Amino acid sequence: MPSGAGFAGGEGDGDGLGEAVELAGEACWGFAEGREAEDFAAAGLANEAFDGLGQGGAGDFRGDEQFAAIDGGGLGGIEGENERAVRRNVGSGMQQALSYPLKYGYSAVGEVCALGAGAHTSWLGRRVFAFHPHQDLFNVPLAELMPVPEDISTEDAVFLPNMETAVNLVMDGAPLIGEKIAVFGQGIVGLLTSALLVRFPLGGILAFDRFELRRQAAVRLGGVSCIDPARAGWLNEARAFLNAQNDEDGVDLGFEISGAPGALDQLLKLTAFGGRMIVGSWYGSKPVNLDLGGRFHRSRIRLASSQVSSIAPAYSGRWDRARRFATAWDMLRQVRPSGWITQRVALQQAAQAYRLLDEAPGETLQVVLTYA
Repeated sequence: MPSGAGFAGGEGDGDGLGEAVELAGEACWGFAEGREAEDFAAAGLANEAFDGLGQGGAGDFRGDEQFAAIDGGGLGGIEGENERAVRRNVGSGMQQALSYPLKYGYSAVGEVCALGAGAHTSWLGRRVFAFHPHQDLFNVPLAELMPVPEDISTEDAVFLPNMETAVNLVMDGAPLIGEKIAVFGQGIVGLLTSALLVRFPLGGILAFDRFELRRQAAVRLGGVSCIDPARAGWLNEARAFLNAQNDEDGVDLGFEISGAPGALDQLLKLTAFGGRMIVGSWYGSKPVNLDLGGRFHRSRIRLASSQVSSIAPAYSGRWDRARRFATAWDMLRQVRPSGWITQRVALQQAAQAYRLLDEAPGETLQVVLTYA
């Protein structure tokens, strides 16, 4: 397995590096409290707060954070059973309520700046990734760290969680040679998914997004055409591109990852007889209305959910999260998504970053917080 492929404390790690460390330098994490930790509760905006950073326990690392990616999907709240499900799949840093603006950034990259009891000194200064809230210095258990491979930049590394999601989506979709594919949503997960799909020998990829900046990014991947799904006549335009002969013709496989409930029905209209629909969107409490009338009843279209917290049963005998992370690192090497970073915002200006995502989403692809 390549270096940095899985969690540092994962099964079969075998590197003999001990049990504990602390982080510092480019990007870092800790437990619930930390220096320059963000308090997102005040007035619904990111607002800087200063907390004391504890010493950490045995088996902990202290990290100094350099970059952390902001998830625009955090605009949707998470409640009840959904919140409990999320908490089962995140690290020790998730302590706050899951509502926007969300402190839990889950995409932090930095350097180990201090070691807990029993940690091997080779961890000191090591560049690592952690799922942790936005803050510049924090303690984190060794088992929750992943070393960043030397040939991957810090800015590319912050895309790891979204790349893992894209890998999971493509695995769940299982595209076949010559198939026609639709991808609704060209935010970061959508762009990464399209970037993986262009590496397959497909019959065509048609992407959809209402924002021009995202459509341009998708087209620059090569092999992707893009349509504004809010434009009148979008369906006729899509059918013409696909050379669809009748209502039963369309895409063989479609991904809905826009987060817009109406997009799922649009994909349904575009999916061919016997086609597959993979739903990776998080809709929260927003209702989703689908036209399941006569066409769908006869269509044998299959609809499946895709979420990165688990591995599909069809693969779980051969794949685990370490293997999927290794694949995600490899895909980061190929795609180099740091070119999609449109804004770099200092942690002290986090409110500005969240305001931009809320009020002008069409002006951003990926916003990252910096900790210089």
